[in-house]
Amino acid sequence: MKTTLLSKENNVVKFTMDFTAEEFDAAVVKAYQASKNQFVIDGFRKGKAPRSIIEKHYGEGIFFEDAINNLFQEAYPAAISELDLEVIESPAADFSEIGHGKPLTVTITVAVFPVIEVKDYKGVEIEQVEAVVNAEDIESEIKMLQNRNARVVVAEREVKDGDTVVLDYAGFVGEEQFAGGTAENQELVIGSGTFIPGFEEQLVGAKAGDNVDVKVTFPEEYHAEDLAGKDAVFHCTVHEVKEKQLPELDDEFAKDVSEYDTLDELKKSIEDRLVKYAEEQSLNEAKNDAVEAVYNANEVECPRNLVEDEIDSMVQDLDRQLRYQGLGLQQYLEFMQKDMAAFRDEVREDATKRVATRIILLSIADAEKIDVTAEEMDEEIKNMAEMYKVPEDQVRSMIGEANMTYFAKDLKVRKAIDLIFDNAKVTMVKEKTAAEPVAEEAADAE
Repeated sequence: MKTTLLSKENNVVKFTMDFTAEEFDAAVVKAYQASKNQFVIDGFRKGKAPRSIIEKHYGEGIFFEDAINNLFQEAYPAAISELDLEVIESPAADFSEIGHGKPLTVTITVAVFPVIEVKDYKGVEIEQVEAVVNAEDIESEIKMLQNRNARVVVAEREVKDGDTVVLDYAGFVGEEQFAGGTAENQELVIGSGTFIPGFEEQLVGAKAGDNVDVKVTFPEEYHAEDLAGKDAVFHCTVHEVKEKQLPELDDEFAKDVSEYDTLDELKKSIEDRLVKYAEEQSLNEAKNDAVEAVYNANEVECPRNLVEDEIDSMVQDLDRQLRYQGLGLQQYLEFMQKDMAAFRDEVREDATKRVATRIILLSIADAEKIDVTAEEMDEEIKNMAEMYKVPEDQVRSMIGEANMTYFAKDLKVRKAIDLIFDNAKVTMVKEKTAAEPVAEEAADAE
């Protein structure tokens, strides 16, 4: 098969796929072999009739459609890969005269991912916040480690904020006990905000063995409609009061919780990690601001199907996140009191901006002739394997051979972002300048 690009204008591409007479006849034979068992011809056992007999009985072109479909399914993906096209809709196809012993030409017309002329993508002015890590940040990390390695021990005293209480409770609205409001030997961290607002505070001051009536009002938007907005009382029995016993911050602590021998070494490693993270955050935010500036300087007409595809992707991402949390998409929509159509409308503006930004970045990559080498793709796969701690072959399998073209385009996008940032006028600041009010807001203020 030979592929020939005919034209590429206004984001519509026309090209031909040319098959020799031998290639077409081979496809007809393949179609005959695949479907011959479907034909019953007098004088022949089922599936044993020669192709010439079936064609004489049903017409010369009986296998042409299947042959063309088979050729198309194999040749079309190869053609768009060869021409490096990112198609965004189903193609329209025109065929030359079809017959035995004749070559076949298929002319394809298809819309492709838009390429536009991007203006003002070099020299954008942005501010980058300096990456700063102070002593308080390091101490906060140490405190988190200390809390994470604390022991919880029984405290023979009254409950105070931060304690863990072991209790039984039974909830009533009026004289009626309600479903789901009862538990035994339940552990509750006071101040965690786990229970209904006002519940935990009323246990402060209680001791093991005390009975406490906790009076609360359920929120108006509580998930159980029969309890929403209602006053309730929980009859509680406190069994145990527990407190955290923090380890001493010394060299032994450092050895227990890390690979370091001293507390100073542990603090230095935390400082290095926080500095690296702060620098990455600062750089990423600055790059995002640079891309945002280019986006604001350009108007992009986004094909509707690309926006709908992006919304589909956003829905799938949300569904995955919810499933990870043990929820379902339908449950989420019901809780938010909206249907799928309303949700899609809600995210449409964001999806349109994402599509427009990708069009801009890939158009810059095209204008600057940015390319991605096989070595760069291999290096990215290696980095991903190290990040997720899996073999490189597993990463390749996760991406899939069919998606490698899109994977390469994602790397092109990243290179285009770097190009914008490398050519930006960056001012380092301690904090970003507040945005100027728009004219109407300024007038209102006066």
